[in-house]
Amino acid sequence: MNAPRTRVQRRPVHGVLLLDKPLGLSSNDALQKAKWLLRAEKAGHTGTLDPLATGVLPLCFGAATKFSQLQLDAAKTYEAIAVLGTTTTTGDAEGDVVQRCDVDPAQLTPERLAAVQLQFSGPIRQVPPMHSALKKDGKALYEYARAGVTVERDARDVTIHALKLTLDHTDKAQVAIKMIVACSKGTYIRTLGEDIGAALGCGAHLTFLRRIDTGGLGVERCVTLAQLEAMPESERLASLQAPESLLAQHTRVTLDSDNTARFLSGLRRRGQWPDADAVAVFSEAPVALLGVGHIKDGELVPDRLLSPLEIQQILEGTPHLQASGTLEKL
Repeated sequence: MNAPRTRVQRRPVHGVLLLDKPLGLSSNDALQKAKWLLRAEKAGHTGTLDPLATGVLPLCFGAATKFSQLQLDAAKTYEAIAVLGTTTTTGDAEGDVVQRCDVDPAQLTPERLAAVQLQFSGPIRQVPPMHSALKKDGKALYEYARAGVTVERDARDVTIHALKLTLDHTDKAQVAIKMIVACSKGTYIRTLGEDIGAALGCGAHLTFLRRIDTGGLGVERCVTLAQLEAMPESERLASLQAPESLLAQHTRVTLDSDNTARFLSGLRRRGQWPDADAVAVFSEAPVALLGVGHIKDGELVPDRLLSPLEIQQILEGTPHLQASGTLEKL
């Protein structure tokens, strides 16, 4: 007879967990595990990492979920290893081998790598891989691929902000290229590896992929699921970053108590502010994030607001802010 399952008592949790996603786990599985460990009511991630990829996966809880789209749109930086001379059906080590060819390392001179590096820097176009979550007629491409069906995909514009290619070897003495890629959203690193292999005349597939930064949030700030699980439950919340950690690139505006109340009710405010497309808005006393907006012609326009309850819960969960006051003073 099976033992009864223990019901987890959920609670309001607000913040961002910078997770170093482990190998082999889907982004959603990692999210659900972290949500369970934190006993959080509401959670979401900021874009998926493949199960075979590791690295920075910001997980948003409570009020922070309102800003998760900002990380979806943010630039990303990856480290990857592409083994040369072998192409696969998926562009990585999971797929079946399609073609093999010999690779002469002597021909992969620094000059040749530099030329290919330049070829794939700046604005480029990519055809999304069949093994991806991109949808066609309401169905993910990987579903077609699993059924043995290939569908037409339009090339998409992406930007490679920085690219560094160096000659490398795997532990099996295979010739490989190490890539460090800073890129725009929507860039497929597997496809980039395949295209670079094609440009070198030998083909390639990825055997390693690690995201080391997204929107300025680096892997050095991340915790692992194992670390989170090993913590006493009372310490797990301390691993969270404040919701405003997602807003580091936003212009900061602080409002007095009168303007705070009006802004939270959705009203536009006027002030001596320069135009700005992305603004993080805070109250003055107590210091608390109110939401995000933009400024046009001296007018602060709310775009996404926290609720008074969310702000109160954040203040109550942050001891060094409790002394500043409560929401009743906003």
